[in-house]
Amino acid sequence: MNFDWDLGLSEALSLSGMAYFYLALNVIGLILAVRAIMIVRTSQGAIAWAISLITFPIISVPLFFLVGRKKFHGYVEARREGILEINYLGKEVAAELKEHYPVQEQNLGDYEVFEELTSLSFTGTNSTNLLIDGQETFKSMFESIRDAKKYVLIQFYIVRDDYLGNSLSDLLREKSKEGVDIYFLYDEVGSHSLGNEYIRDLRKSGVKMVPFVSTTGRSSRWQVNFRNHRKICVIDGEIGFVGGHNIGKEYIGKDEFFGYWRDTHLKIAGPAVLGLQLPFLEDWFWSCKSLPKLVWDVEPGSGSKRILNLPTGPVDDKETCGLFFLHSITHAKDRIWIASPYFIPDSTILQSLILASLRGVDVRILIPSKSDRQLVHFASLGYISRCIENGIKIYRYEKGFMHQKVVLVDDDFSSVGTANLDNRSFRLNFEIMTIIIDREFNNEIEVMLEDDFNHSRMIENCELESASFLHKFLAKVADLFSPIL
Repeated sequence: MNFDWDLGLSEALSLSGMAYFYLALNVIGLILAVRAIMIVRTSQGAIAWAISLITFPIISVPLFFLVGRKKFHGYVEARREGILEINYLGKEVAAELKEHYPVQEQNLGDYEVFEELTSLSFTGTNSTNLLIDGQETFKSMFESIRDAKKYVLIQFYIVRDDYLGNSLSDLLREKSKEGVDIYFLYDEVGSHSLGNEYIRDLRKSGVKMVPFVSTTGRSSRWQVNFRNHRKICVIDGEIGFVGGHNIGKEYIGKDEFFGYWRDTHLKIAGPAVLGLQLPFLEDWFWSCKSLPKLVWDVEPGSGSKRILNLPTGPVDDKETCGLFFLHSITHAKDRIWIASPYFIPDSTILQSLILASLRGVDVRILIPSKSDRQLVHFASLGYISRCIENGIKIYRYEKGFMHQKVVLVDDDFSSVGTANLDNRSFRLNFEIMTIIIDREFNNEIEVMLEDDFNHSRMIENCELESASFLHKFLAKVADLFSPIL
């Protein structure tokens, strides 16, 4: 029998190379596991990463480089580059707001801590319009844009080239021809399907349209896990919009799969609008290293609402979004109702919800029946089970898809914004929640949520108890990924 020595040597070298590659991958996995233990903010996340990096390095090592970072590298540096002007504006606005609306006259009680989280003050003399669902939201928003005289700031996570997106595009081109400055910011990941023609047509008409890109710069090249999830619209520094809607036909109930789309937005008039401009300014500077000239005059409004806009994100020194939810839950005396399309709380938030229920607080969580992300749906099942076991009422909205992000606490405090009750909003996304301290507005939120509960099914027992083995297994697997969902 003849032996092919060249072929044998080639196979031996190939096998040797594979062995060295696998050894190197295991060493890298071990090093990254140590790094994960040191930098990942939650013990659950650190354990999940460490085990997967050591056990399945061929999958986990590249995944860690893509989604394992805890900080948005580059944004802080960009903020420092523009720090003189941005900080000057921020401090000047904060000082004027505090001068016009001193804390001692507001009697904020437990909610003064939100001012410490954002370094801005609650403002009075604001007015609000609670906008329920897409038709009402975009009718109001488009009417305000038509009345713009100086500038329009637009920021959305998702922008689609469809009926709604084209309606917005036509309106913005029209206003640009009138001499109104248009600044349009969209997230590169959320709007990944947006065509170049849509962007090119807007730019040709004078609209300044840029993507929020998380991967700008050498140190930021692999940080694809961060998103700018904010939805902000500001007109002339006087009118502002914030809430759960994006720009796409599904948000006005015209998607065949989702059908009716339940969402909530908020229109603000008054000095609190400046609190929407500041985070937009920072996001814009990160995206294109320029600062638009905006109106920063603090003028009293005609309303009576006390409002604070709380921007949060992965560049914060503190976990601002998580602290917002934690403080809201722990200081609820009679009730806390939370509407969120995604329910994957970390252990701290989950325990605070359970403690609130045990001390007699009416804790209700409103989530969808129909899911747009199956992995998130499976991951939430274990948390739902623990909540029900401890007296927390979980409702599944059944009229359509529920996407609103709303918090109602007791009789005086409520919030509408972009943050979900999940780790992504707590630690990975740029979000904004608008906080309103006003009994009349709270009543509006209460009526709205009561109607939502009437179109929902309260889960009476654990959905996993009667589920198949495969269903339970998928729920456990999905839970392992909950720190990065």
